[in-house]
Amino acid sequence: MTTPLRLGIAGLGTVGVGVIKILHQKANLLAERTGRPIEIVAVSARSKGKDRGVSLDGYAWEDDPVALAKRDDIDVFVELMGGDSGPAKDATEAALASGKDVVTANKALLAHHGQNLAEIAEASNHVIRFEAAVAGGIPVIKALTEGLAGNDITRVMGVMNGTCNYILTRMENAGLTYEEAFAEADGLGYLEADPNLDVGGIDAGHKLALLAAIAYGTQPDFDAVELEGIGSITIEDIRQAADMGYKIKLLGVAQMTGRGLEQRMSPCLVPATSPLGQLEGGTNMVVLEGDHVGQIVLRGAGAGEGPTASAVLGDIMDIARGIRISTFGQPAAGLTKARAARAAIAAPYYLRMELHDKPGALAKIATQLGEAGISIDRMRQYGHNAGAAPVLIVTHKTTRNAVEDALKGFDRTGVVATKPVVIRIETVE
Repeated sequence: MTTPLRLGIAGLGTVGVGVIKILHQKANLLAERTGRPIEIVAVSARSKGKDRGVSLDGYAWEDDPVALAKRDDIDVFVELMGGDSGPAKDATEAALASGKDVVTANKALLAHHGQNLAEIAEASNHVIRFEAAVAGGIPVIKALTEGLAGNDITRVMGVMNGTCNYILTRMENAGLTYEEAFAEADGLGYLEADPNLDVGGIDAGHKLALLAAIAYGTQPDFDAVELEGIGSITIEDIRQAADMGYKIKLLGVAQMTGRGLEQRMSPCLVPATSPLGQLEGGTNMVVLEGDHVGQIVLRGAGAGEGPTASAVLGDIMDIARGIRISTFGQPAAGLTKARAARAAIAAPYYLRMELHDKPGALAKIATQLGEAGISIDRMRQYGHNAGAAPVLIVTHKTTRNAVEDALKGFDRTGVVATKPVVIRIETVE
């Protein structure tokens, strides 16, 4: 009989339970597709007695995930605890030191420590697989490392946090304020314990750092990702964008430029008719552009028990089949440290602000834009608040540095009543 692949699973939350369910339900199918049985040997979690709605009978229990990682009777350590340090990091390192392969859904761990962990794994001919760490059930890691491996990737782009997309969609469709949509998402359990991981762009930024490393053969560098959350977006921005034929999305973009690797996760305007513009609710979408393949659009559930557990099982099945791929698609020892480039590609920008209702206020703003080398595509003054006039400006293509020069100039004029909202308009087909 073929030797089974033996698993140790650390973390029995939503995803861990989902993996066990699939293995219970489809053991024969998985064995047929991989050519060998896949078995759970031992598990670990914070509470042994908790009712998780799935039987743990027949599995050894370890209170300490590090002890689980070191067991001689497991081949693959499945890390589903989360966190960029602490037990997840300690147990992963212990598993690699003990000669185990690792499957994880932990984007934070790999975004911060992926280079070191990959070098440790590959030095002993072991693998770290992490399909579930990026975009849930969407097989974007496999697409980059395998299907598109013959392409130079020109741009990686996507909506990678379903909670933010849900909030922005609800603001548009239901006319909710940001605060109302945030409260609704919180009530539905969509937000992390620390909501800033979602709405601050951190969760999605971790994912972008990993995709950029694979796409451009560089060391993952989360610290180089420009982060801006969605907290400053108002219902007025949503409506103004719609009037111009755009939708606002928390968009991640990575591309190699002449100045270095640009990685940013920030609100952007995208054409309403584009695939990204039509994406609603908690769904994720990743757009990959290659020199030979052109544009590939991957869309699907970015979180949840079934989709994420499905991605974990895909990695486990590859290991069962004997497929060995370097963590980031090429040997970790050869990955370069990319020079960070800050929004080097020119684009139009949307600017919204309130000006003190004084003669010549708008002219002073236009003058500062001109002195920064920015030409105006369109300008609109609408309504009046108490002593202030809301103004909307859309520029022609310019750089972020030029926009920031203009913003400093705005401060010097003394006519700006509120902090300007600045949103890049991204070119998307």
